[in-house]
Amino acid sequence: MSALDIAIEDPRWQDLDIEALAQRAICMSLVHLGVDPDMAEVSILACDDARIAELNADFRGKPQPTNVLSWPSDERGAEIDGGNPLPVKPDFDGLLELGDIAISFDTCAAEAEIAGKSMADHVSHLTVHGLLHLLGYDHERDDDATLMERIEVEILGKLGIDDPYRDHASA
Repeated sequence: MSALDIAIEDPRWQDLDIEALAQRAICMSLVHLGVDPDMAEVSILACDDARIAELNADFRGKPQPTNVLSWPSDERGAEIDGGNPLPVKPDFDGLLELGDIAISFDTCAAEAEIAGKSMADHVSHLTVHGLLHLLGYDHERDDDATLMERIEVEILGKLGIDDPYRDHASA
């Protein structure tokens, strides 16, 4: 991958090797979607609940922690519900500046424990989820959510990770 910039604010991320997990999840996602990972640029902030709550308040008006936040470098959302997002356009150097992702250790760990999943698998899933947001995928409208979920499941399958939505569908 051309540029994966990871800022680790919470030292607990070091033990999980967030850099390797993120690199693998992002590269697999980009390849799956036909985007050259060697040309992509992504920044990740590996933080805690206090920091992500601050970011969530500042950018979404929701002053509580969440698992992952994404800031795409450009608006790429599909115009019609369930449609494909707009393609990523390279900058003047030919690079694909995708955007930024923040992920919270505390919320990820709690969710993984509740779901009976490994932290590594859950973080990989949330990294894929965040990257899809950078690429213009969303889950605000029903058909968009269906498309995004299907692509997530396909990518996670290639990573050897079970469908995280399977249990929710039967509940």
